[in-house]
Amino acid sequence: MNKTAIIIPSRLDAQRLPNKPLKLINNKEMILHVYEAAMRSNSGEVFVASPDEKIVDLVKKFGGKGILTKDNHETGTDRVFEVFKETLNSEAEIIINLQGDMPNIDPQDIKGLIKYMTLGKCEIGTLASEINSETELKDHNVVKVVVEKKMSPGIFTKALDFVRSKTNQEHQVYHHVGIYAFTNKALLRYVSLKRSKLELERRLEQLRAMENKMSIHVGYINSSPLSVDTEKDLIKIKKLMEKNE
Repeated sequence: MNKTAIIIPSRLDAQRLPNKPLKLINNKEMILHVYEAAMRSNSGEVFVASPDEKIVDLVKKFGGKGILTKDNHETGTDRVFEVFKETLNSEAEIIINLQGDMPNIDPQDIKGLIKYMTLGKCEIGTLASEINSETELKDHNVVKVVVEKKMSPGIFTKALDFVRSKTNQEHQVYHHVGIYAFTNKALLRYVSLKRSKLELERRLEQLRAMENKMSIHVGYINSSPLSVDTEKDLIKIKKLMEKNE
């Protein structure tokens, strides 16, 4: 049994951009770009977890591991947990929940997060990058992580809060990257907790962990993987990835 599993939750029913995982970038579906990045990290088994047969069939046709999950999960982490429990028999020691809408995530950043998690310093690990404009800071689709001090590459620090709107706090604010690394025990504990007040208000799963005093450490990365939430984001990522092809 591999110690690390990367599980990518994915579904077609996105409100802001329906059929998002199947949108083509450089003639390849978005979910396959994410799957490839996870594979190139050489960090463990990679699975795509979806309630949609179209996505599962696509991944399998590509030569990947697609798992058809229940369609009544409330969160992506619940979908990840189903694969962890049913397919991996709850045996993986580090479980990565990688968002399926970040087609330009750097495989080395995935690898770096997993390496930090092996040190055993926190229950949940995640990543952040620089906020590049005032527009980005004000954009509610861009999730921000609040930390105490200025961050630098390769250094992890404690996450103080996760917000969507511009914050007036005196702390440092960064662009949160949609990847979560759980220890085995942390994932088991997390899914046993009820959805929390702030989690529901801000629509951010990680706040359930924070409100229950689970430790979340965040590491700074130089790259800025774009989370595709809207048609505007899709146009932007297409231009970016086509330029780098």
